[in-house]
Amino acid sequence: MADPAHDDIHEINSVYMPNTFEHDDKTAVQTLQEGYEAEAQAATNLLPLKKVVSVFCGLSLCLLVSTLDSTMVATALPTISNAFNAGSIVSWVPSGYLLTSTAFQPLYGRFSDIFGRKASLCLSMSIFMIGSILAGFSRSIIQLIVFRGIAGAGGGAIVSIGQIIISDIVSLRDRGKYQGIIGVVVAFGFAIGPLIGGVLSEKASWRWCFWVTPPISFTALCAVLVVLPVKPVEGNFRTKLLAVDYFGAVLTLAGCTLVLLPLIWGGVTFPWTSAVVLAPLFSGFLVVSLFCFWEWKGARLPIVPMYIFKHVTVTGVYVTMFINGMIFYSALFYLPQFFQVALAYSPIRSGVFLFPVLVSQTTASFVAGQLVSRTGKYRTIIHTGFSVWAIGCGCLSTVTSNTPKGLLVFFMLLSGLGAGQTLQTTTVAAQASVSRRDMSVVTAVRNFVRLLGGTLSLALGATIINNSLRSSMSSLGLPSATIKKIVDDPTLLGVRFSSPSDSSLAALGITPAMAADILDGYTRGFRTVFILNACLAAVATLASILMIRHKELSRGDEDKLRAVAQAELTSEKGNDAFLDSRTMNQKAMLEAKG
Repeated sequence: MADPAHDDIHEINSVYMPNTFEHDDKTAVQTLQEGYEAEAQAATNLLPLKKVVSVFCGLSLCLLVSTLDSTMVATALPTISNAFNAGSIVSWVPSGYLLTSTAFQPLYGRFSDIFGRKASLCLSMSIFMIGSILAGFSRSIIQLIVFRGIAGAGGGAIVSIGQIIISDIVSLRDRGKYQGIIGVVVAFGFAIGPLIGGVLSEKASWRWCFWVTPPISFTALCAVLVVLPVKPVEGNFRTKLLAVDYFGAVLTLAGCTLVLLPLIWGGVTFPWTSAVVLAPLFSGFLVVSLFCFWEWKGARLPIVPMYIFKHVTVTGVYVTMFINGMIFYSALFYLPQFFQVALAYSPIRSGVFLFPVLVSQTTASFVAGQLVSRTGKYRTIIHTGFSVWAIGCGCLSTVTSNTPKGLLVFFMLLSGLGAGQTLQTTTVAAQASVSRRDMSVVTAVRNFVRLLGGTLSLALGATIINNSLRSSMSSLGLPSATIKKIVDDPTLLGVRFSSPSDSSLAALGITPAMAADILDGYTRGFRTVFILNACLAAVATLASILMIRHKELSRGDEDKLRAVAQAELTSEKGNDAFLDSRTMNQKAMLEAKG
């Protein structure tokens, strides 16, 4: 009697390696991997400059939508909280998006291999659009959180798939240049997003923060369908479905959820030592361990092949990117909050004041990409970036409400200059260390660990600042209800500059002198967060020096692949010209008969 599982392997092999007929599972798995490497080779479609520019314009729209969305929603959170009277639960709006976007990140790397880059990108964009439209129609905070989770399941993959596609259509040497331009687009979205979000939430409605992105997303989707020439993966749909590692996918989603939920809860919703935090956290580690074992021994086509961690450079990139995510998202969230709390800036003004760090980051990312393309070297840029970032974070830890604005801007410029050198260069380093068949997976996991670091940093930062606030308010003998109110919304302290007798503080029984003492507690927490960031950046510097090795940015076959792509484009043009001429001849014959 035939073994169905054995037949499944042969059906998959009939697509990836049609001339191979193996009869044992071990050989079949090896054959599948070899065939998959051939498919990865076939997916590579190096294009001439004009075609790359048109493809890149379509991808840029997709990436811009993703970054605009996250920053606009972050700026609108206070308005959303007031609209639903949500209190601290409003933090689940960004957390729900971050949770699903992180959990689904590893899956999309392998899905793009199985179903094709274009299909995966269109799927992620469609899910993101549906979730965003539904979020704008939310009638309760619970609905909004659920719909943001749906949007995150698609939106989180947009940047990863965009990076993978760029890696398919340009050579490894030129990749730094184009990845640097991607960094510019992403930073541009981070720069204008807070401003747009602040204007929409204050002048129109918070719902428009969710509705403004779907039209841009639809335009980007159409552009992708038209300009993206990535080759489709061979095989029928049923065969592709058979190639999916379903058990690994379930373990991925379950493990990420169990680990991320307590990280989001810890120190904010529940104490770190509570069973509600510790039980899912330890369960998550157990599921992640099971996932690693399954991917190592059980999966036919692993979502995350364990052998990629044998590459020291890949592991080094993952360590540095975990730290990168911790520092980046911490600064992105707590710097605007500091502006609103310590400097009494409005949400719009705090978003604008974040420009220095984002502009310098954008510039550094672009210049670093150009240098990698010209020199073929990336290690020194990564080392320098993390070391400068460590200095910038250390400088930011010294700021107070009395720090001169010019000095604060200089510190932010320094921090952004370091951050920009670490973003796209690490992607090039990881991709240069593996074969083409693992490039998409390595890229997706790189972005996954970065988001995981960001999730942990927001939880740790909230714990540090909340504990510092509670300590300062407890010493003043304030009631627990007042302490909870300030911890949930520290921006209430900012009104002491504009109106010391503001009713929101007076109603809580807080005098201007007490508000100043509480602000000192907040500043101490902020200082601790950025001292931690400086230490982490120093650790990342050492890790990059010791673990990230130099690889030549050439695979030896890229000239041939580029020539093949050029020949295919010429052939397509020739076919189009032939069809046009045949149509004209038929039209002339009909006119002659008429």
